[in-house]
Amino acid sequence: MSTERADSTLRRTWHKVQEYVTHWFVAGVIVALSGFTPDHWIAHALQSLRLERIVAALPDADYRLLVVVLGVTASTCALIIQSRGMRRVSALPATALPAAGNPADTAETSSDALLGEADASDKAASIVVLPFTNMSGAPDQEFFADGLTEDIVTDLSRFRELFVISRNTSFKFRGAAVDVKQVARDLGVRYVVEGSVRKSGNRVRICVQLIDAASDGHIWSERYDRELEDIFQIQDDVTSAIVATLPGRLQSHAHDRVRRKPPANMAAYECVLEAKVLHHRSTREDNVRALGLIRRAVDLDPDYAHAHAWYACILSQQWINEWCEDRAATATAVVRELGIALTLDPNDSDVHRILAAVYVVRNDLDRAQVHQQRALALNPNDDLIVVQEGEILTWLGQPEQGIEWIRKAMRLNPYHPQRLWFYLARAQFAARHYRDAITSLGHIDSESGAYHALAAACHAQLGETADAARHCAELLRLEPGFSIARHCLPMLHYRNEADLEHHREALRRAGIPE
Repeated sequence: MSTERADSTLRRTWHKVQEYVTHWFVAGVIVALSGFTPDHWIAHALQSLRLERIVAALPDADYRLLVVVLGVTASTCALIIQSRGMRRVSALPATALPAAGNPADTAETSSDALLGEADASDKAASIVVLPFTNMSGAPDQEFFADGLTEDIVTDLSRFRELFVISRNTSFKFRGAAVDVKQVARDLGVRYVVEGSVRKSGNRVRICVQLIDAASDGHIWSERYDRELEDIFQIQDDVTSAIVATLPGRLQSHAHDRVRRKPPANMAAYECVLEAKVLHHRSTREDNVRALGLIRRAVDLDPDYAHAHAWYACILSQQWINEWCEDRAATATAVVRELGIALTLDPNDSDVHRILAAVYVVRNDLDRAQVHQQRALALNPNDDLIVVQEGEILTWLGQPEQGIEWIRKAMRLNPYHPQRLWFYLARAQFAARHYRDAITSLGHIDSESGAYHALAAACHAQLGETADAARHCAELLRLEPGFSIARHCLPMLHYRNEADLEHHREALRRAGIPE
């Protein structure tokens, strides 16, 4: 225990040295030390710098003393400037620095309290995990590197004190040569995790490094050479090491963390990894391949909760995009798989997220909230969970808070899909911010029927009848037979009748058929 405390102290001390010892400080020290060199060395240096005339104009003095004073002054100024900058970074409101706790104990935490935590604009503990490089030389092992990256992102996301950029954004840098400082600047984070993985048979070698983008310094690195069965321990070690290394922000204790249950069958785990990668591509063909892999994972390990959760997720993708022959049967299968996953492991945030979405569609907002809050407590940095919080708050009649949650999801995933702009516009419409909603809709390239219906409603509420009529006409051109009752009301899940009537009346005013 004392050894661990000593190691922790050394890490904190070393990080403080890295924070405060700048290039200017080092230069000042070097100048000061040069004052203790022989006179003829200093004279030679002054001559090289062509400063003889300046020296001749000065009264008789001990030039070595002048050099020492100059160096000490430069180092002192560098320390003062740097310390002031560090104080500005750390001078955060008390609410921005919550105590670490057990995610399982935070299910009752209010949405407003969680929203104030782990914001990149407020906290220095912001991080992005770049896709791990596949060093195996086999293209078919890319999924393993991608899956490992995603699992580490998920593990880090469970810490409410962190602000973790989503996997969707981090994977935009996959396979690219990146400038760590530029990536951090673009994403608004301070820390960057890089790594590589080589898988050969039943052996895996993983190299990981944590970089402080502010100083471009490596503050932690490690290499793991283990059996494949140890992959979950490696993930846990990586997460714990990163969290413990971040200066003065987090306190991580293994017994305080809620983890997903690992599979009993490693082949099932690899099937899930590959299925996830295919699912994220969001094409019909990849969905079919993902479904085959996830079914195999369930067959190999029927008690693998995460496999059942992703079975439901992949089926949901089919249902949403109407890629299935029988939508009713698919919806039933989604609920069945979620029920199995929940029974096997109640600590999988994906299960609670999807269950919340299912209950929203069924207009059971009370049950939706139960699962949504559990998902949020388990993984407060998942942009899908965060944006869903914004949607649910909108349906509950709290669109102002919903707007903030949707904007937070956009910060977590700067390369977010355009549908988040639609969710934001819908929340802004519910909050009666019609002009803001029109601005948000302007970020969307693909103009669907739902897009034109919401745009027409916004213009109608502003009294801009010509623009409302234009969007209404385009809507009916795209979807002849479109009506409020068939196409709009089933997608609106407002709890308050007044909110539903506000939306319905705006659509009527825009000229959309009832």
